[in-house]
Amino acid sequence: MREIPVLEVKDLRTVFLTDAGPVRAVDGVSFTVMPGETLGIVGESGSGKSVTALSLLRLLEEPARIVGGSIRFQGRDLLAMDQEALRALRGDRISMVFQDPMTGLNPVVRILRQLTEHMVAHGRATPAEAKSRAISLLGRMGITAPERSAARFPHEFSGGMRQRVMLGIGFANDPALLIADEPTTALDVTIQAQILDLLRRLNGEFGTAIVLISHDLGVIADVCRRVAVMYAGEVVEEAGTAAVLADPRHPYAWALVNAVPRIGTPLGTDRRLVAIEGAPPDPLALPAGCRFAPRCPFRIARCETEHPPLAEVAPGRLARCWVTQAGEVLPKAGVAGFVGTARIPVATQPILSVRGLEKRFPLPRESLLAPRRVVHAVNGIDLDVARGETLGVVGESGCGKSTLARLITRIHAPSAGSIVFDGQEIGQASAAEIRPLRRRLQMVFQDPYASLNPRMRVGDILAEPLIAHGLIGRGAAARERVTELLATVGLNPAWATRCPHEFSGGQRQRISIARALALQPDMILADEPISALDVNIQAQILNLMLDLQQRMGLTYLFIAHDLAVVRHLCDRVAVLYLGKVMELAPSAELFARPLHPYSSVLISAVPGRAGRILLQGEPPSTLAKPTGCPFRGRCPIARPICETPPPLVEHAPGCFAACHFPGEFAPPPSP
Repeated sequence: MREIPVLEVKDLRTVFLTDAGPVRAVDGVSFTVMPGETLGIVGESGSGKSVTALSLLRLLEEPARIVGGSIRFQGRDLLAMDQEALRALRGDRISMVFQDPMTGLNPVVRILRQLTEHMVAHGRATPAEAKSRAISLLGRMGITAPERSAARFPHEFSGGMRQRVMLGIGFANDPALLIADEPTTALDVTIQAQILDLLRRLNGEFGTAIVLISHDLGVIADVCRRVAVMYAGEVVEEAGTAAVLADPRHPYAWALVNAVPRIGTPLGTDRRLVAIEGAPPDPLALPAGCRFAPRCPFRIARCETEHPPLAEVAPGRLARCWVTQAGEVLPKAGVAGFVGTARIPVATQPILSVRGLEKRFPLPRESLLAPRRVVHAVNGIDLDVARGETLGVVGESGCGKSTLARLITRIHAPSAGSIVFDGQEIGQASAAEIRPLRRRLQMVFQDPYASLNPRMRVGDILAEPLIAHGLIGRGAAARERVTELLATVGLNPAWATRCPHEFSGGQRQRISIARALALQPDMILADEPISALDVNIQAQILNLMLDLQQRMGLTYLFIAHDLAVVRHLCDRVAVLYLGKVMELAPSAELFARPLHPYSSVLISAVPGRAGRILLQGEPPSTLAKPTGCPFRGRCPIARPICETPPPLVEHAPGCFAACHFPGEFAPPPSP
């Protein structure tokens, strides 16, 4: 007897009715998910991934409208159901986990009630039974002290813990289908690894079919056996995940695979990645031929005029490409990323020296007689950055990465220690003494939308620092410099009259980089500049940073949680934990032979690696200054001697580690 699919989508078409005409956000998407199967949907922003997910549950409102196709769940037609029947399915047989858990959870309702209300509302349990099951679910999701945690509010949890709560709500009623929309975006690599491991385990335990939406192919590879690649509202390739990663059959999938740095790929002298230039087509005026043709390096004449169908190019493999349907083979994935010129040599003289740097943030008193609490954000960091070098800084949230960058740029004043920039002590310098140095020391922030004034035009944003420092006057000189800056970062100079909201995330990040470059700095501190960006936009930004370094001799301090990107871009890497440096080494050495157990755990957690070492729990509270080795409470090889703080010692040329047992605990080799 033929098994009934959990989900069967055929020729789904969703449009947004606008004054300019209908926007075809989802245009003829079809796929099937069997019981217990895991399907990944991948593509860049605007490809239709999230609209597809929302269409499946009919969560879209006007002006969005499903205008064609069918959606069948366990044989039942979802498009023919009334609202009452849909409500009975949502949160019960079909669950959804949204990208941002803070907006998905009610901020004024305790966690316990948010977990139990679905079970009680769908008649799955009495209130007493629901409470018992909710606490059990929190424990299974890896949340420590579930009874105490259930009484808390969402803001008292970290991002990783909130996502675990969302997964607990999703699995509360043993659904047949879970739709997870970017559940690990912008999470630390260790928390991401825990969430992905949890998804795989719950898929095995509950037999729940999972549709996982992501722009990260590594995340998809970790969880999903099959993947559908979307571009411009349609599926352009569908096949087994391993097959797509090893041998993509659509040029867009090929570009996505090549745009991702890999831990196991040998590093060359140049680190440029394959990036798809240009932008997706206007959904109001889609091209007559292949929608990817204007950006495709393999296009032929037929691609310009005829729209290709999604056809079989190999057993079990579908691709929407005239080239591969004709039997052509695309170049092997992973070999086309290294092109261009060699990197500039790194100078030995440091442009920045940090010694004994500390930062403490006092908190308001909880009551008049309560003792004052202090957050120990940075606890004695020593670093040197050579002129022309790229130093990567990695670690979990709360380890002090962003605070370190803000101390170096003197957004924060250090509580102790020294900061010497190009021979000048700036740690305790006054605001007047710091102001001239701001020209030479610039910062690119993680969220470009929050760091750009939404009421100012881009031209004014870029001209403002130049005028403030008296480098140019207003008028033609300012406009000329703005045009030059926009061209430098690959943006159309005519866009200077636009406001930030009129740009994509990647374009806004380019504007942030242009603003940092405006004053021709010697050093740029980039705080998570590619976090939550699509892999293609990420590749463009990384290539831009490399090009600018070659042309202008820039020095970077690059903060990120994506270790593959850090290995690819950076000359050396500093690993931080609870405000201290655990390891400092050349990039190639650290990833090949990490000396500190924490470095080994971080490297093993990179998606796609075999033999993952799951780090349980989260870093301890920063309200108490760490004693001994800060990592000993979570370290797999901790011993009594670890109660004595280990110094940061050089164990090999240029390789420093703060560990009593350096190199004893190593990650498994990369596949």
